[in-house]
Amino acid sequence: MNSDLNQTSSGRVPAYVVGLDAGGTRTRAVLAPLREGEPEGEGVGGPGNALTVPGAQLTEHLVEAVAGAVPEGLRGRVVAVAGGFAGASRTAPDEPGRVKAHAALTVALRRLGIAAGSVEIHSDIEAAFASAPGSPADGLALVAGTGAVAARITARACTTTAGGDGWLLGDDGGGFWIGREAVRVALRMADGRGGPTALAASVGRALGVPQDVLPGEAPGPHAPGPWTRARREAYRMHLLPAVMERPPVRLAEFAPLVAEAARHEDAVAEGILDTAADHLTGYVRALDPRPGERVVATGGLLGPEGPLTAPLTVRLRSLGLTLDWVADGSWGAVALARLAV
Repeated sequence: MNSDLNQTSSGRVPAYVVGLDAGGTRTRAVLAPLREGEPEGEGVGGPGNALTVPGAQLTEHLVEAVAGAVPEGLRGRVVAVAGGFAGASRTAPDEPGRVKAHAALTVALRRLGIAAGSVEIHSDIEAAFASAPGSPADGLALVAGTGAVAARITARACTTTAGGDGWLLGDDGGGFWIGREAVRVALRMADGRGGPTALAASVGRALGVPQDVLPGEAPGPHAPGPWTRARREAYRMHLLPAVMERPPVRLAEFAPLVAEAARHEDAVAEGILDTAADHLTGYVRALDPRPGERVVATGGLLGPEGPLTAPLTVRLRSLGLTLDWVADGSWGAVALARLAV
């Protein structure tokens, strides 16, 4: 395709690409010029995990994100779309997550009137790795958001993975795992198997447990007094149904409560984050990293404000590795769309 497609002075109509980062919590779409330049549109939709989100719902989330990124007047100028999807893989053409993601994206684009000549599906970790400066082709990638996975990237394709087995079977150290641990330690404190932690109160408040059965609540003349066995039982009887009636993956919403408690030196919360960092280090170590090798990291648990950044940095330093953080995979997906054309 001629490089002057984006040069309005040439008389050609400007062409665009769309990059998608479809993760366990949200889907983000970015519109960018074909050859170079900053994003010209962004849109956000619901979760985009290709294995766990039902096909019709996945399509709706993709429509929402792409529609927000691409104005109607520019939809006929999109020549390439690339999506990085959680739950998708390029290990085989008929890999289930890849097939499902491609089908949903094809329908979404058709509904929006986007007839791109190239529509490519990548894993979310491949897109995240490509988001690093220079759009690298080889190295290690680590994603720590709702889930957790590490991968070796060779020629921009994921060749080996560690972790990433989903909330039911794995993803230890990810946001779901941390949030589930928050509820577990709260229940252990309530039944006498665990030590004291501020998480019992914060998790209880987040789930709407009545204040009069929370530990250490309602100080003053109307204080309920010590956290008696009866109040603990009442706490458990309110907490358990509140957890069970929600989709399991929403336990990830409690990860920030752990980070907040750890900032206030809650020993139990600090222990959860330390164990999570150990899990992430184990994923990287399983890929036989070479000292000095690039590790591109993304996800809400890492980055400048991420609660696992500091402990993970210390652990990786002992392996001769440093983190190269990116916000998400949407810009990498743009780079992959450009390369496809």
